[in-house]
Amino acid sequence: MATHLSPCSSSSLKQQETKLLLSSRFIAVPRRCCFSTWVQFQPRIHSRNHFQLKSSNGYPLNAVSLQDGLETSFPFSETENAESTVSITVVGASGDLATKKIFPALFALFYEGFLSEDFIVFGYARSKLTDEELRDMISKTLTCRIDRRENCEDKMDQFLKRCFYHSGQYNSEEHFAELDIKLKEKEAGRKSNRLFYLSIPPNIFVDVVKCASLGASSANGWTRVIVEKPFGRDSESSGELTKSLKQYLKEDQIFRIDHYLGKELVENLSVLRFSNLVFEPLWSRNYIRNVQFIFSEDFGTEGRGGYFDHYGIIRDIMQNHLLQILALFAMETPVSLDAEDIRNEKVKVLRSMKPLLLEDVVVGQYKGHSKGGKSYLAYTDDPTVPKDSLTPTFAAAALFINNARWDGVPFLMKAGKALHTRRAEIRVQFRHVPGNLYKRNFGTDLDKATNELVLRVQPDEAIYLKVNNKVPGLGMRLDRSDLNLLYRSKYPREIPDAYERLLLDAIEGERRLFIRSDELDAAWSLFTPLLKELEEKKIVPELYPYGSRGPVGAHYLAAKYNVRWGDLSGEDS
Repeated sequence: MATHLSPCSSSSLKQQETKLLLSSRFIAVPRRCCFSTWVQFQPRIHSRNHFQLKSSNGYPLNAVSLQDGLETSFPFSETENAESTVSITVVGASGDLATKKIFPALFALFYEGFLSEDFIVFGYARSKLTDEELRDMISKTLTCRIDRRENCEDKMDQFLKRCFYHSGQYNSEEHFAELDIKLKEKEAGRKSNRLFYLSIPPNIFVDVVKCASLGASSANGWTRVIVEKPFGRDSESSGELTKSLKQYLKEDQIFRIDHYLGKELVENLSVLRFSNLVFEPLWSRNYIRNVQFIFSEDFGTEGRGGYFDHYGIIRDIMQNHLLQILALFAMETPVSLDAEDIRNEKVKVLRSMKPLLLEDVVVGQYKGHSKGGKSYLAYTDDPTVPKDSLTPTFAAAALFINNARWDGVPFLMKAGKALHTRRAEIRVQFRHVPGNLYKRNFGTDLDKATNELVLRVQPDEAIYLKVNNKVPGLGMRLDRSDLNLLYRSKYPREIPDAYERLLLDAIEGERRLFIRSDELDAAWSLFTPLLKELEEKKIVPELYPYGSRGPVGAHYLAAKYNVRWGDLSGEDS
């Protein structure tokens, strides 16, 4: 069943990789001490479809390693890359996600030279649009890098000329067969590699995959499908979805996207830990007192009430975004940066987690509030939300990992809507110094006695370490200061959007930042019993005012484990 999409065999994949490798401008020359050095290599052909920069695993794309003393000249075909093309079909092209995120990300990749000269983009949706109408619609959301404005209009025009549209039903094999004809026309006989991005509701994933498989898959290249969350509502529905998708796709063709894994600071998490000797030895229960994953939005559901009420904050944020970051944070050192090695370690973390108990969870729901002369509606005031809805818009949880590295360390999660600020961050609070000589100077202020490492994912990306120091002057007065890496100061270049990184990885076949099916199973196994208990017992969420810091119960939950939420101090607000 899984052969409908004509996936490449492992041998043909290796042949494709070798062809690309030989046309790269960078080669790795190993030295005898087992370290490699990168040297410039001038290929015989010059085409922008050679990916020359680094993929998200840190390796230079299409790098080829040479034996010592081997000449940098190869008898390779000069036409291999020119004979293939990449076709990207955005299914659900008229929706908000496609117009606000996916098309702008594709344009950014084109603008930066990451897409081949022969790429094409097709929009597919039920709406009746022409090519020009699609171009006009997406042109309103395209922007150039702030620090690279030259030839912006020309680049937009070039990109839009490669965008086309096909109208069709999501469950029609005939309409996808018509799309296939158009794709072949644009591919002009070249080897076709096809990427489908499903920017559609999950209830039609399987219909689209079936029709694309039977009617529009590549006959001579690879075909990959990017699937957006939610991946089901619980273990059972997620398992059914995976089973249905695998009737038409192999696992290595399915790219389950979680855009938070493409965030710059989440990417930097592993680099910070594994490439800095100062942190890796501290990364365990011996030195870390607790870890906090905080996500807050300063707005309510606002137009998404009907969708949100079906899922709630736990399914929408905690079970995927925050749990994936937790797995990356807590995993053991992988064998390599290979996608499977990293995902293997993440799965081990998820499977080691203690079952999530109701007593370790607090749920809340925002109520109406007036502030500064402005009134804010309650969640249940949304006309698309039932008046008696018990769906949580806020949740806090304490999780534990039953392994030697993390035994007894609370991993606290907090996610909510309509809170006082917009924030996403990881906070690592270290243990107090044993026998601290200066404990009299701290008094009862535990914050000053706590070293804390903070990775602010958004907004204003930053990494900072809170340390104790002496205030200049006579006497002994202590203060807490930040050793701060503020990205906008250190790296003035605009940070690429997460979708840019993930789309490029999907095109390259790099799966490290995408979710494997057993990862998904393990994540749902942790949260499904809790979700069922909340719904069966009809747990009433604690109300909190719109624009507040959330329900009081969240503070009691943290205090239960002798923890104070790190985002409560005024300096971090």
